[in-house]
Amino acid sequence: MPVDEEAGSGAAFSQSLERGLMILSSFDETRPVLGIADISRAVTLNKSTTHRYVATLTRLGYLQQDPETKKYSLGPKVVDLGFAALDSLEINRVAAPCLQNLADETGYTVSMAILDGPDIVYVERRRSGRPVGGFAIGLNLHVGSRLPAYCTSMGKVLLAHQEPAVLRRLLDRTDFARRGPKTLTNREQLMAALAKIRQTGVSVNDEELASGLRSVAAPVRDRTGRVVAAVNIAVHLTVWSTSADAVVARLERPLRQCTAEISTRLGHR
Repeated sequence: MPVDEEAGSGAAFSQSLERGLMILSSFDETRPVLGIADISRAVTLNKSTTHRYVATLTRLGYLQQDPETKKYSLGPKVVDLGFAALDSLEINRVAAPCLQNLADETGYTVSMAILDGPDIVYVERRRSGRPVGGFAIGLNLHVGSRLPAYCTSMGKVLLAHQEPAVLRRLLDRTDFARRGPKTLTNREQLMAALAKIRQTGVSVNDEELASGLRSVAAPVRDRTGRVVAAVNIAVHLTVWSTSADAVVARLERPLRQCTAEISTRLGHR
């Protein structure tokens, strides 16, 4: 049981802070909106105590209440913290010049993402100063965007390098919905694709996320050799109407050079 600092313990531990953070953590992609009863069950506190904490978090901007439903969702202060955390990542500072160089060299948008549960979170995006075409990928992606890992090139890279037990748990939480015309919609298909990624070192997404969208991704490793992020180059058929193999043949070399440079800067040898 956690020690309540208000009970006179000398331990440097705040039960009130713990409870507040537990309440914030009860919101996730599957439960973005919760009522007091939902939150109370999630954090195992009675409703009156839960309401007191929720009222405080709402007053401070970490939660917000819908005036009609009286239910709560995460507030703007949480978003600010999330962006601050992304901005403070060492990997962002290390990777930014490499990603911009890759975007400028290829003419396409370059992104970097990390794995968060069964999703990827975009931590960096760079556009070329000399775009090769006028098409803008209509997914409204930006730093902080989340997408399911199973249907993205970066997500498949990150899943491919998980320990088997971790990968099983992540796939258990994955809804294999069809997102594009070629989405891998069952676990066996995805497992075969992940095995190929481990062999080749690159991941290809051929209209699995959205119609007309292709991308190729490669892993970024830290000093221990662990895959900590992935980088991709995205291409749309309206800009470059060619085969997926041709996309890989042209973009794999500069992509690998970029991820190798980032990995080296992170201490990987």
